[in-house]
Amino acid sequence: MMLSSLRTAFFCGCRSAGTGFKHRNQAPQLRQWLVRRSQSSITSEAGPSSSAASATVPNAATNRIVGRWLLGCSGLVVGAVVLGGVTRLTESGLSMVDWHLVREMKPPQSQAEWEAEFSKYQQFPEFKIMNHDMTLPEFKFIYYMEWGHRMWGRLVGLAYILPTIYFWKKGYFTRSMKGRVLGLCGFVFFQGLLGWYMVKSGLEEKPESYDVPRVSQYRLSAHLGSALLLYCASLWTGLTLLLPAHKLAETKRLLQLRRFAKGTGGLVFLTALSGAFVAGLDAGLVYNSFPKMGERWIPDDLLAFSPTLKNFFENPTTVQFDHRILAVSSLTAITGLYMFSRRMVLPRRAKVAISLLTAMAYAQVALGISTLLLYVPTPLAATHQSGSVALLSLAIWVLAELRRIPK
Repeated sequence: MMLSSLRTAFFCGCRSAGTGFKHRNQAPQLRQWLVRRSQSSITSEAGPSSSAASATVPNAATNRIVGRWLLGCSGLVVGAVVLGGVTRLTESGLSMVDWHLVREMKPPQSQAEWEAEFSKYQQFPEFKIMNHDMTLPEFKFIYYMEWGHRMWGRLVGLAYILPTIYFWKKGYFTRSMKGRVLGLCGFVFFQGLLGWYMVKSGLEEKPESYDVPRVSQYRLSAHLGSALLLYCASLWTGLTLLLPAHKLAETKRLLQLRRFAKGTGGLVFLTALSGAFVAGLDAGLVYNSFPKMGERWIPDDLLAFSPTLKNFFENPTTVQFDHRILAVSSLTAITGLYMFSRRMVLPRRAKVAISLLTAMAYAQVALGISTLLLYVPTPLAATHQSGSVALLSLAIWVLAELRRIPK
């Protein structure tokens, strides 16, 4: 009896000891499990908000993405400028006499549609005065040239607007960058409206004039100038996001070089803009000699119009003379910039940019003289216009390399 009681007490004690031992071993595990669960729940709750917060803070990676996007957009603008120049040189810009944002995206398909479009074109001055013997196949060529230019313009608009919406939602833009991209998108819309406003000037009836129908040189210059401004703003913003700023000592000579580069860039832009007046008035066909204009350094009809100010914008002789002066001035300024920079210690990238700018300036002058002497052949004239954009691009690159580091 006593032995049986001892056996029972022994087994109960072992069982209780084992149970206590098990509880003591499980308590830390239980605590650890509860801690891990609470941490995971906190992480799951804070995870989306923290990732969203990180997405709203632009960093070096997002800046590279935005910079490459803007460089791509600036390349598309260059394509639009070049294609617009070819459209003008082939006298195709007045072939589409209507403007519809969506409907004109599909060109005529059937013979009846082509004949209807050709019939509309025949009602306007360009056909009546200059192209009255044009055939339908010839009309199709100039129509497709203008149609391609307009479709490229729509592509440029989509390239700016759609990524802007996406990057805005992703939080890639700083507050200042938001203002910039909104300005760029607004400029794209303005550019499209300005293009149609320009075309309308060539479709207007002018009973008192029997000259070759052409668009207003003022509107053409405004159209080209706004395209160049859009290009410069996009390229500058893209380069400043992609190229790290050089830590240059702010010396007096560096400040002088920076001002010199800014003035030179402005002169290059003004020279390119003056080319629009040359194109609008066909001024490249009045004096096809160089360096003199005919037999004289200063032609007799330089100030033939009255009042005098009118000559600078409407007299083909004066417009060509001004373009020559601006081109030579740009070449002189770029050469001076190169020589001034050689006496300074600059980063390698800045020296390369200035050297390429100088080489391109001489090539552009050679292209301009060749275009003039050969009576403005279309391929050479288009190359010369593209060269002006290339020269402007290199000037912006130089300014980006010499820019001041923000404090």
